Amino acid sequence: MNRAAIHSILSRYKYLITFVIGTIVVGFADSNSLYHRVLLQYEILDLQSEIEKYTKIYEKDKSQLRDLERNPRNIERIARERYFMKTDNEDIFVLSTDPRYINDFQTNKSEEENE
Repeated sequence: MNRAAIHSILSRYKYLITFVIGTIVVGFADSNSLYHRVLLQYEILDLQSEIEKYTKIYEKDKSQLRDLERNPRNIERIARERYFMKTDNEDIFVLSTDPRYINDFQTNKSEEENE
């Protein structure tokens, strides 16, 4: 191919070539490309679902804190349920298989023995 043939092809399809190159740049190569916008939109959706999850947890904790502030007997109930605290004249039997509670109980028991 000589220069005249290349020049003829480029001049004939100059708008198509410009459109294809522009689409590639806008669609994929640019930092503000459509591809990056789609990825960022997915990230936004993930973050919004995470915000909803933490908002629900916050509301639940907020209501528990409000209950603790209003009723002092709730403090005793939580201390008994979560930390296996007891009075001097009673025994506690742990029937849970939840490892979190078993580890907490063993930690509390070893702390009591060390004192």
